[in-house]
Amino acid sequence: MPWNRFEGSLSTPKVDVMVMVDTGSPFLNRTVDGFFKIGAVAAMRTAAEETYYVVKRGNISQHKFEQSLKKMCKEGAYWGTVAGVYLGMEYGMERIRGTRDWKNAMLGGALTGAVISAASNESKDKIVMDAITGGAIATAAEFLNYHT
Repeated sequence: MPWNRFEGSLSTPKVDVMVMVDTGSPFLNRTVDGFFKIGAVAAMRTAAEETYYVVKRGNISQHKFEQSLKKMCKEGAYWGTVAGVYLGMEYGMERIRGTRDWKNAMLGGALTGAVISAASNESKDKIVMDAITGGAIATAAEFLNYHT
């Protein structure tokens, strides 16, 4: 019986977007860089989502277009803020602990989850749960980064 074989390789493209903001502080540079990079990702995700709905509906009004732009800005600012806080916290953990490992991601994620939750006026239980979730997600992402 004949069989076919497929061979190839898939590599992740290296994308490095330089944000040309130098605050003079490595801590602030990472925070601002994360804000802009992840904020742009969120805005583009929202743009793709809104484009899908425009194509599905078959038309767009000025009002819907303005709503889409506002949604892009809001999502970009929210995601960017979370990323900036996380990167700042992770860098702070690295500086405080004097080492670079997965524990910085865990602590940075937990602190970010707690800070973002507290800023949203959540209950104490919700803040704790968000801290646990933030730490778990950041740790998982860190482990995936080094999985090759």
